[in-house]
Amino acid sequence: MLALKLAYRNLVGKKLRAWLNIGVLSFIYVLIIWHQGIFSGMYEQAAINSVKDEIGGGQYWHRNYDPFDPLTLEESHGPVPPELQALVDGGRAVPVLIRQATIYPEGRVQSIMLKGIDPAQKILAIPTAALGSDRETLPLMAGRVMAKRNSFKKGDLITMRWRDARGTFDAREGEIVEIMSSIVPTVDAGQLWLPLERLQEMTSLPGAATLITIDKEMTDPPMVAGWIFRDHNYLLKDIIDIVRSKRVGGAIMYSILLFLSLLAIFDTQVLAIFRRRKEIGTLMALGMTRGRVIRIFTLEGMMNGLLGIVVGAVYGIPLLYFSATRGIPLPYSGEEWGIAMTARLFPVYSVWLVGITVGIVMCTVTIVSYLPSRRIARMKPTDAIRGKIS
Repeated sequence: MLALKLAYRNLVGKKLRAWLNIGVLSFIYVLIIWHQGIFSGMYEQAAINSVKDEIGGGQYWHRNYDPFDPLTLEESHGPVPPELQALVDGGRAVPVLIRQATIYPEGRVQSIMLKGIDPAQKILAIPTAALGSDRETLPLMAGRVMAKRNSFKKGDLITMRWRDARGTFDAREGEIVEIMSSIVPTVDAGQLWLPLERLQEMTSLPGAATLITIDKEMTDPPMVAGWIFRDHNYLLKDIIDIVRSKRVGGAIMYSILLFLSLLAIFDTQVLAIFRRRKEIGTLMALGMTRGRVIRIFTLEGMMNGLLGIVVGAVYGIPLLYFSATRGIPLPYSGEEWGIAMTARLFPVYSVWLVGITVGIVMCTVTIVSYLPSRRIARMKPTDAIRGKIS
């Protein structure tokens, strides 16, 4: 307790130097937590939207399907196996058939993906019910970005051309019956949705599917021959990699700021030991052990970190709360640059994030405070009293 009181008294005696160090440390605490909260919110928002609108509890892919190679679409389909058909019949899975096609918006030629899905499905949150209307024309659903880029409106007729299973070209007009507002780029850009049975009929592929999305409540999906199950870790890998790269870039900035603040604390400790060498010699001459004197100076440095937490909490908690509840406006929504995010980002702050940040900064502050204090172990009380220091 005596060492703690002496350390606090010495810290307060530094006045402006101490408060500058405390202010910089408080800024580092708030900055790291706020910045990492943004990355956590980015991942959580993108993952939740992707699960809700596209991947559900995971997907079974046909063994030939490769979403990054359009040439595989001609062969990446097959009949729904009995194990998965039972899930489809029970409303716990939905098959999707994907085929290439060409449309001609405003006299232009554009390659797209046609995606067939059951209009009555409840696995995904996209509004497929609009495709179930009884119309003579082929019902089509486009995403908001797809409609904006091609000037589609409800009721527009779209001419499409595609190849069937035998390689024969066919063409037909479809009507835009719904423009959905999904922020997931992979269910919007460059694709049109239509009823699964209609697409199977158009392409002469009865009962075929390219992938099968299961309910997110399923915890133990079965293994199926000829079909590869892709879980969340695989399907969300692009989002995970983006967030991870952003975290690495942010860590470099934190390291620079933390290094500058620790350098200031180190210099302050060295200066304090030099200026208070007579005081140190007197304490040792009166019987205080070297280890105890070192502990006083180390505690003095640690208090910079502790008071930094207090000061940071004073202005950081309202700031972090405001950003988490009101969100941070972005100049463009994520759908414009390939990630499932809205135009307003909501940071996510967890106890783990705050604890790790505080722990790392406190450990480094403690180490930096201890290093210059080791010089006290080489002092002789008589020399220190006379103002000498080795």
